Amino acid sequence: MTSDLLAPLDLAFWNIESADHPMHLGALGVFTAHSPTAGAHAAGLLAARAAGVPGLRMRIRDVWRPLDLRRPLGHGLRRPLTFGGATREPDPRFDPLDHVRLHAPAADFHAVAGRLMQRPLERDRPPWEAHVLPGEDGVRFAVLFKFHHALADGLRALTLAAAILDPVDLPEPRPRPAEPSRGLLPDVRRLPGMLRGALFDVGRALDIGASVARSTLVTRPTPALTAAPTGTRRTAGVVLDLDDVHLIRKAVGGTVNDVLIAVVAGALRRGLEERGEPVDGCAPRALIPVSRRRPRTAHPQGNRLSGYLMELPVGVADPLRRLAAVRTAMDRNKDAGPHRGAGAVALLADHVPALGHRLGGPLVGQAARLWFDILVTSVPLPGFGLKLGGHPLTEVYPFAPLARGQSLAVAVSTYRGRVHYGLVADAQAVPDLGRLARAFTEEVETLITVCGP
Repeated sequence: MTSDLLAPLDLAFWNIESADHPMHLGALGVFTAHSPTAGAHAAGLLAARAAGVPGLRMRIRDVWRPLDLRRPLGHGLRRPLTFGGATREPDPRFDPLDHVRLHAPAADFHAVAGRLMQRPLERDRPPWEAHVLPGEDGVRFAVLFKFHHALADGLRALTLAAAILDPVDLPEPRPRPAEPSRGLLPDVRRLPGMLRGALFDVGRALDIGASVARSTLVTRPTPALTAAPTGTRRTAGVVLDLDDVHLIRKAVGGTVNDVLIAVVAGALRRGLEERGEPVDGCAPRALIPVSRRRPRTAHPQGNRLSGYLMELPVGVADPLRRLAAVRTAMDRNKDAGPHRGAGAVALLADHVPALGHRLGGPLVGQAARLWFDILVTSVPLPGFGLKLGGHPLTEVYPFAPLARGQSLAVAVSTYRGRVHYGLVADAQAVPDLGRLARAFTEEVETLITVCGP
């Protein structure tokens, strides 16, 4: 496996993180256990299989001099790695036993997962870990997967994790047409189109940059969701019946995603009210990432993200009006498209030189609280059942990175007819995360009631 240049957004994630604010994704999978030794057996399987997955051998190496590596840059152009970038390359010292760890039996998987999520990944090794947590009851065990966002986004992390679970029969991928060979210089017949594309990209970058600037000027941070960073972490999980979500959607219209976002808004309102926090007029801004990766055709590595930015209607008391407000905001975002507006700020990474990411990364990380209050992201999962050592995966909670100065991040996945919310919070800023998790279930029950039979 050869070296690969980090895409601009990958490089941004690599440079934004700090020891107190690591930029890794996580997923806590819970499996049924056929015996008390199932967890130990699973750890051995993970280590043995990881040795045969090339993507798990890749480390990230900072580069301080130009290299002769080149990669496509659209319209037939190629560019060399610039000073201050990084490569993704095989680690000759890779040992899967350094990345797969078996822990003592646990009664509360989330209590352990929170402590493990706050630990940064080692930057001089392939940035991923798998922690196996046997259950004290002997009938369950859990695996916490951690992947640095620079190594893999949600979809790529799923692919890597699935590679070390039990094999499944999948349809053969559609072959990609071979790209025509290109010389070092672009075809002159394509120059007019390339020039128009370049001018369009510059215009789009200026438009997004202006939107970001305007949004930060009028920002109204929500104190309960933005706090002084402590570096501590706590996790919680919520499981909903997908049929209940569809029942609400059919009654009021919109999409499943609209309902899931409205549930977040309603749960936040309940949580703030129970704390005694003011909720009238409360409208925390949520960043909702949107994948720009093309299925079956995209390069397997490299984050391709844009996003929507919207105000969650936490201050709206009526649950149906909250849902209607979410639908309106999401429809407006979709009409504008994921390439415009302040929510598309991730696209600006493509227009920043590598050294700019390295020098400006810490500043960008600190500015996140001025741009949005909470991250609400969706992580796709396969529709078929997954197993490890023959043990079925019954629950899976995705975890998103928590930006500096923010107290809560929400990720959601649908698996086997159930919706799984994964909550990651600053442990000191949100000590009642378990209560907030229960508010998600209560909000769905309220929506079902008001929607009627």
